[in-house]
Amino acid sequence: MSDDTPQERQAHRLHDADGEPVRDRPWIIRTYSGHSSPRASNALYRANLAAGQTGLSIAFDLPTQCGYDSDDPIARPEVGKVGVPINSLDDMHVLFDEIPIEKMNTSMTINGTAMWLLALYVALARERGVDVAQLTGTTQNDLIKEYLARGTYIFPPEESLRIIAEMYEYCLEEIPKWNASNICSYHLQEAAATPTQELAFALANAISLLDLIKERGHFTDEQFSRAVGRISFFVNAGIRFVEEMCKMRAFGELWDEYCRDRFGVEDPKYRRFRYGVQVNSLGLTESQPENNAWRILIEALGVTLSRDARARAVQLPAWNEALSLPRPWDQQWSLRLQQILAYETDLLEYPDLFEGSVVVESKVAELKRDAKAEIEAILGMGGVIPAIESGYLKSALVRSMSERMTAINSGEQIVVGLNRWTEGLPSPLLAGDDGGLFTLDESAIAEALGNLDAVRAARDEDRAQSALEALKAAARDGSSMMEPSIECALARVTTGEWAGALRQVFGEYRPATGVEGQKLGLGGDRVDDLRARVQGLADRLGHRPKVLVGKPGLDGHSNGAEVIAVSARHVGFDVVYSGIRLSPGEIVQSAVEEGVDLIGASVLSGSHVELAQQIIDGLRQHGADVHVVFGGIIPQGDVEKLKAIGVEQVFTPADYELIDIMERFVAIIEAGAASGAA
Repeated sequence: MSDDTPQERQAHRLHDADGEPVRDRPWIIRTYSGHSSPRASNALYRANLAAGQTGLSIAFDLPTQCGYDSDDPIARPEVGKVGVPINSLDDMHVLFDEIPIEKMNTSMTINGTAMWLLALYVALARERGVDVAQLTGTTQNDLIKEYLARGTYIFPPEESLRIIAEMYEYCLEEIPKWNASNICSYHLQEAAATPTQELAFALANAISLLDLIKERGHFTDEQFSRAVGRISFFVNAGIRFVEEMCKMRAFGELWDEYCRDRFGVEDPKYRRFRYGVQVNSLGLTESQPENNAWRILIEALGVTLSRDARARAVQLPAWNEALSLPRPWDQQWSLRLQQILAYETDLLEYPDLFEGSVVVESKVAELKRDAKAEIEAILGMGGVIPAIESGYLKSALVRSMSERMTAINSGEQIVVGLNRWTEGLPSPLLAGDDGGLFTLDESAIAEALGNLDAVRAARDEDRAQSALEALKAAARDGSSMMEPSIECALARVTTGEWAGALRQVFGEYRPATGVEGQKLGLGGDRVDDLRARVQGLADRLGHRPKVLVGKPGLDGHSNGAEVIAVSARHVGFDVVYSGIRLSPGEIVQSAVEEGVDLIGASVLSGSHVELAQQIIDGLRQHGADVHVVFGGIIPQGDVEKLKAIGVEQVFTPADYELIDIMERFVAIIEAGAASGAA
């Protein structure tokens, strides 16, 4: 017993049940990672675990997220670009080789194919002889935010929520420590959601999911309370770290109130707000990228300083994520930041630092009041599905992003190195042989494709086809699809086959784009001059100049494309924007049919060169003389490659001035008109 006896407890110390001073355990420390192939990703995971990471956060590539095999034509440019490709159970064996899954807390950022990836993980456990009840982790599985901000949805909302509900019904007894879904407000903030919107949209999402689970009637009251206790959240933390810390406290209090008052959950442990976090990537800049290291540190404080609102798991982006995917060293640097915060500082020795703070309590109350009003408005529409289908939620986010960009463009919102103090010394972090950028190993992708061929050749084809028919039967008759999915995994059905079977039953969904009726807050002489030039073009061309804003491939990050669409309309262009996930062929066909003057394509997944080539080739095949520009996270080394293909201009995150971008659009079309081209 120390001198610090129970009678002498000090308010600034933490104590255990025996009155001994204690220090909190650190949160689960992760890095979000995966690339190229299962083998390459496995090597990365084992290296990260050896370096002190305490859990896994798996990044899957876009074909896996969207339910395509690696050799599907729409998938090929994206294989291994933003995560690991998983085509079958054999890939899972490689991905987790020498990693004891029964001892690992594994988070999977997977949504449209979440049931499939969980089925693969369960099948992996069965083939290893591991009791599935020992598995611990999370499938993100939040389709609402996919419709709003990230774009890897496949099926319509009703069918997607049914899949989520069935996973809760399976996991509650079979894998009791597994979070079947993770209500994810992270991407809402990446789409410029305000703290109030992030709170309201995420909680309305969780409430609507629990309403559905309750209505399905599969659980007793006791089981339902435990299911409520398995709802977890994945949130974002931005640079306004005091407000962000208050937001986390508001999250916890509102969640507790709704669980108690709406769902009658009496046990406080099932009403606990459990959340993981990745701090903000939206605010990371290509300009002076070394500044991002400080932004990441400050954002991490927002979710760790307050013990009562501290994250249970944290993963941090890397300093160079506005330039390319991070290299292993970049991820290690972010990992070290967490370790220093958790193990070197005295942060984990104290009770909550803000308890009783009048300022914090007042801010939390304001956030709760505003968020609750928005939640009730959404529930008054019938819940999140009607709010999605009507376009209400998407329009709100597009409006928020337009307002954010207006504030940055006007200088009202200062971003150091981007719109203020832009002159600086060259960054030594970009001076290495690789320029500070990640380079994909193309041979690893060939290996992934070879493994897919081998699986198809070696499997029992009758068993695979029978498993797929059983899956479709369950989808049609309303019975659980979980066990049929596990049998598909064991039968070596592939990712594209699993999703394809359910596409046959459920169809695919295309939500509202949210750009209609939106406008920028920018005006003045420069905008007036630009509108006059657009009108001059209309007079010269005999039609109002038309821009097609396109999202080729599987990348669903549409915020940039939406702001460009709103900006083009703001200055007088006719705009064609049909949302995400269009093939290059579909974009070309639309451009020809609509008679557009310029295609502006947005790609953030790293597949810009392949997709640009396909668009340019398609236009040439149609004999269409259409200007093409590209925007997105595009390394400088690829700019000349794009221009050699025929792309006239390339825009990166450093090109944040919307009116400047619009002036360059106009100049391209003016030059073409002067020379007799489109």
